[in-house]
Amino acid sequence: MNYTHLTREERYQIYVLKKMGHTQSDIASVLDRSESTISRELKRNCGRRGYRPKQAHSKAVGRRAINARRVDEQAWRFAQEMLLQQWSPEQISGHANISPETVYQRVYADKRSGGLLWKNLRWQKKRRKRYGKTERRGQIPNRLFIEDRPTIVETRKRIGDWEADTIIGKNHRQAIVSIVERKTGMTLIRKVERKTAQAVSQAMIGLLKPFRNKV
Repeated sequence: MNYTHLTREERYQIYVLKKMGHTQSDIASVLDRSESTISRELKRNCGRRGYRPKQAHSKAVGRRAINARRVDEQAWRFAQEMLLQQWSPEQISGHANISPETVYQRVYADKRSGGLLWKNLRWQKKRRKRYGKTERRGQIPNRLFIEDRPTIVETRKRIGDWEADTIIGKNHRQAIVSIVERKTGMTLIRKVERKTAQAVSQAMIGLLKPFRNKV
């Protein structure tokens, strides 16, 4: 299974869901993460004023940068050679003094620099039982699909590009509508009593109304 760090957007979702009174188990299910991941996040990245997503993300990024500098360069050279032979980061970790997490960090850093090591990763997804699921029925008319959005949206260089998702609760009647601003990571969440397209649309309009000049 591929290891991925919590994103800035996920940390904002953790903050909001926690404020709404959801348990760590609920939050893990909504984000499709393990409960231990959520528990570790709240323990390691809390400050004096409690869990705040912006500060939590800064602490996590800083910690990763420090750990990355400590990596044995000989181990990293070995890791690169084994990646070219289609070894997984987990396999590499079993034969060298380097963690799977660090291998992924280095690979993605290489990708951002224009490298191609990422193409040697095995893209296998483990399916998990989820607390909720993304709504597929009653979709909003005229909505813009991810593959159709402008290329500039992917750069996260401008404010005003929002990404929405709908998570259905256990009873398949209620839902949680979440909208994330891609550059800042600001997350807006609202619970709807019915999962109809109209109810979801109204919730999104209500969430975005205060920001109508920036949408």
